[in-house]
Amino acid sequence: MATLLQLVPFLLYLLTLSHAQIDSHFGNSLPLLLLPVTKDSLTNQYLTEIRHGSSLLPTKLVIDLGGPLIWMGCDSYLGSSSPRRISSGSIQCLAAKPITARKRGGDDDGCTLFAENKISQMGRRGVLVADTLDGLLVVEGSQSEEVNLSEYPFLFACAPKPLLNGLAGGANGIVGLGRTRIAFPSQVSAAFSSEWQFTLCLSSSNGVVLYEKGYYSSVFGSEISKSLIYTPLLAGPGDSQHEYFINLKSIRIGGKRLSFDVKHTRLSTIVPFTTMESSIYAIFIKAYEKAAFSMNMKTVEPVAPFGLCFDSKSIKETQLGPLVPDIELGLQSEMVRWNFHGRNLMVKMSDEVMCLGFVDGGLNSGVSIVLGGYQLEDMVLHFDVGTSMLGFSPSLLKWERSCSILKFDSLPVQSL
Repeated sequence: MATLLQLVPFLLYLLTLSHAQIDSHFGNSLPLLLLPVTKDSLTNQYLTEIRHGSSLLPTKLVIDLGGPLIWMGCDSYLGSSSPRRISSGSIQCLAAKPITARKRGGDDDGCTLFAENKISQMGRRGVLVADTLDGLLVVEGSQSEEVNLSEYPFLFACAPKPLLNGLAGGANGIVGLGRTRIAFPSQVSAAFSSEWQFTLCLSSSNGVVLYEKGYYSSVFGSEISKSLIYTPLLAGPGDSQHEYFINLKSIRIGGKRLSFDVKHTRLSTIVPFTTMESSIYAIFIKAYEKAAFSMNMKTVEPVAPFGLCFDSKSIKETQLGPLVPDIELGLQSEMVRWNFHGRNLMVKMSDEVMCLGFVDGGLNSGVSIVLGGYQLEDMVLHFDVGTSMLGFSPSLLKWERSCSILKFDSLPVQSL
């Protein structure tokens, strides 16, 4: 049987839906919602696609784990007459926390908010609008149906075209999964009157964002769903309250603890490889090189942007990837530990060279460590936003699995 990722077009299934309509189809139980994800090999960005507006325009979007909202370039509305501008005095506008509200001629007050592209480090004013979406695929138990959502709006910002700079080819905006009321997960939870939570599973090719924790065993397998360990999600500093931070207490390389203090540690899908503040990175690289020497790994000239690279011939392969010193993150009271093995540590640069996938983040970056997308791949990450908890699994390679090959064959699927 073909996998779900083969059967379903790569769509983003957005959201502010009618409770009455959902109830009429599925009763009081929450169906499984799936957001298929791909990875752009050129930019290392994670992408999905939506169909929206009266003409159901397909639009490719970059996934930003900590993004506060969904925004698109206004050109995505060529041929679409359906977007409705949100008034500055509306409930939707208040929930979006706009930066300004300006009156333009005889028009209604517009809800203006800040749209940000963290890849190009640009920000622009965008106008909050509501639009429709069609073709939502939901799966529940032994049923799968397509729900017509043409009468129900979802919220996003219409942003200027220059904000698209730096996005993967063909991408026309960003879908944020952050901790705000107009981010994708919150709109899902509001639509279904469900818990504010989602699960992320990325890979080097295909992946998925899914909703409804009750399907874990069906999708991932019981052994994986039972392996999740939980740690608190912390509030970020300053203007980063919508991002996902964890309480990192220590780092161990090959079992040996490093000596430095970490102020803030954030998770990101926009940052391709984990970055560390320069003083931490210098200690980290020195310690990793020492551990690598003890395993007879041979260093070679570094390849940008990485600071430590090795001769591939000096490294054996295992089920968990290259046999290299493991990295262990000690969380909260250090009783909770997050382990990273070769697959999430080494980046293949050529047949002869692989590099440690960590990057110098510079001085005074504001955040000590940012765990990048590469380090998060092939792990199940459950973001329980409502209770501010993060659940993480070991590498799926432990079970000879991957986020690109999930256990969908037990779920009935109807292609669109």
